[in-house]
Amino acid sequence: MNTRQLFQQYVAQTSPEPIGLEIASASGNYLYDVTGKKYLDMIGGISVCNIGHTHPEVVQAIKAQLEKYMHVMVYGELVQSPQVQYAKLLVENLPSQLQSVYFTNSGAEAIEGAIKLSRRYTGRPGIISCNNSYHGSTTGALSIIGDEYWRNAFRPLMPGVRHYDYNSEELINAVDEDTACVIIETVQAEAGVIVAGDIWMQQLRDKCTATATLLIYDDVQGGFGRTGKLWGFDTVVPDVLILGKALGGGMPLGAFVANNAIMNTLTHKPVLGHITTFGGHPVSCAAGMAAFNILLKGKLIKSVSSKEKLFHSYLQHPAIKAVRSKGLLIAIELATAEYAKAVIMRCLDKGLFTDWFLFAPYCIRIAPPLTISEAEIRSACEIILAAL
Repeated sequence: MNTRQLFQQYVAQTSPEPIGLEIASASGNYLYDVTGKKYLDMIGGISVCNIGHTHPEVVQAIKAQLEKYMHVMVYGELVQSPQVQYAKLLVENLPSQLQSVYFTNSGAEAIEGAIKLSRRYTGRPGIISCNNSYHGSTTGALSIIGDEYWRNAFRPLMPGVRHYDYNSEELINAVDEDTACVIIETVQAEAGVIVAGDIWMQQLRDKCTATATLLIYDDVQGGFGRTGKLWGFDTVVPDVLILGKALGGGMPLGAFVANNAIMNTLTHKPVLGHITTFGGHPVSCAAGMAAFNILLKGKLIKSVSSKEKLFHSYLQHPAIKAVRSKGLLIAIELATAEYAKAVIMRCLDKGLFTDWFLFAPYCIRIAPPLTISEAEIRSACEIILAAL
């Protein structure tokens, strides 16, 4: 049996028709399959590889940490320098209200921790999230994602969750003294790149403050320069911030961040109120910190806006109904999901790797590494237009 057949037989499948591209290596903005064919990566591991694949500084950081130690003890019990130093660096680059980092294995696990934290801190049961939101596939995260197609098969789910439209006045009005938290994405990615209005965000912040409800931002896809700024939010600061994907520089890592008073409620009644074996793994933290430093010291984030405009200028075609974007998180809206899938497969044939969105399958996802060049943007758009 070849590797593709072994993949189908022994690796749990999540769809009846996986892309099944067999990757031999990845470097910079490109993937290479086992035949040697090169693909320009327009997905970046779903907003993970913001600084490109196998960046030499990240690889070196991983090797250096491997030579010291890997797993030594469950999270939080021993002082591990990679965790400490990365947490310090993150906090130094976040608003002052966000002071304490709890590392997890993934963004979904960070969502789970934040749900527990909000209910523990407020003593309330209620959770509000948005229609067409995506927060992960674990049971708690699944309970708050905003699409019944994915939720229904796994009911009963976590009680006390209400869903409202993103950007809606109805959501703000629903926040009350029984609400533990409101969880929203800084950009609704899987809905096809929907951006929240600044006034709405401020009104939501004010209502949460007035009712002592925790406001939680899911910045898993929007963070680490993706939107043209370091974080996917501006002046309206959450009580809890969820990070993941690019946080680990290509290694598995998530986190939820809050102030010390909120976070410390996990230390008592009960002790070990939240615990993880591999969360904040020292190798993942070393890789993530190296990648974060590359973003901080370089010009990648500053280049995002001009690259975003290039995509808009090139993507002109009668079949394109809309191009929505927030930085280098871009949705190309077409007429149908079937048409989008056909275009995606034609792009793959032509050496361009792209994808669709969970709640907007009629849209093509564009989320390349931030290192993509202007020439590569032009080439990618030419392939998309030819495929259309």
